[in-house]
Amino acid sequence: MSDDIEIIERDTVYRGFFRIERFRLRHRLYRGGWSAPIEREVFERDLAVGVLLYDPAADALVLIEQFRLPPLVAGLPAWQTEIVAGIVDPRDGSEAEVARREAQEEAGIAIIGELVPIHRYMPSPGGSSEILALYCGRVDSRAAGGFHGIADEHEDIKVVVLDYRAAMRRLRAGEIVNGPTVLALYWLAANRARLRRRWK
Repeated sequence: MSDDIEIIERDTVYRGFFRIERFRLRHRLYRGGWSAPIEREVFERDLAVGVLLYDPAADALVLIEQFRLPPLVAGLPAWQTEIVAGIVDPRDGSEAEVARREAQEEAGIAIIGELVPIHRYMPSPGGSSEILALYCGRVDSRAAGGFHGIADEHEDIKVVVLDYRAAMRRLRAGEIVNGPTVLALYWLAANRARLRRRWK
């Protein structure tokens, strides 16, 4: 921790599928001196990796659709269109290895060759410790389709193949609201021509 932050107290207040930590702390102020003690909860999540599966020959994306409770609670559709993603456990390999495994488990498809880094970011820095590493992987969309997921993890995943223009229409219409997917699709819009030359 920085010398500009003092952690007074830290407790685990919930441990289940996720973990919540409560902190009591103070920090230095821009104008000088220290803040009064502050109490905050942090939703603890490990590093995650997401991969946008792109077929440059067909100019198509392999996405997935699955049930998500938080969007339902927020008043959005419970079945979300997303890129494949998963938690990175160092015991299970590197980010790249996890990305390749998630592509197989969630979409039933193999990534061909390299993974192109998109961005590493914090999806919700005001409340969660999660860091997400985003990549783009080349696939052959002709091999994509069906239903996938790990039964023990209650996954019920449908593969959705969309050509680039259809995916961007859905994005602009507000039909795709999953944050990592939104970021990955806008990245593709900015880098698509370069990526297709690289992967021709």
